[in-house]
Amino acid sequence: MEIEHKYLVVNDSFKQMANAESEIHQGFLSRIPERTVRVRIKDNRGFITVKGKGAGASHPEFEYEVPFDDAVQMLSLCEPPIIKKTRYIVMHDGNRWEVDVFHGDLQGLIIAELEVPSEDYQFALPPFVGLEVTGDKRYYNSQLGVSF
Repeated sequence: MEIEHKYLVVNDSFKQMANAESEIHQGFLSRIPERTVRVRIKDNRGFITVKGKGAGASHPEFEYEVPFDDAVQMLSLCEPPIIKKTRYIVMHDGNRWEVDVFHGDLQGLIIAELEVPSEDYQFALPPFVGLEVTGDKRYYNSQLGVSF
């Protein structure tokens, strides 16, 4: 079970706070909310992820590494658009934030995500986060490029 909070990013202070960054290309074999299937290439590694429909910040998720060449071929089977983004990793108050800076048609969109261990987990917000968009379907990765 994945429990994740999403926020729009209001400034670029995360770049100075980041301790790692990765290039990601991802697409979806299925965008059906009850069972999205994502193919992702992160740097030189491939992944396939199946997510089920959840409630609020929680939803079932299964992710597996796949051979890079297989991921490249699967990405070519995905529904358009293929999403391209740079992910920054930021540690803040003991928590690992992922900040995605989108490219191409989604240029200008920046989203911060935090995975937490439980629904009632308390955490401090870093200075770069703004409006919470957890649960707003427009900001689901499976809908980006489709709904914007």
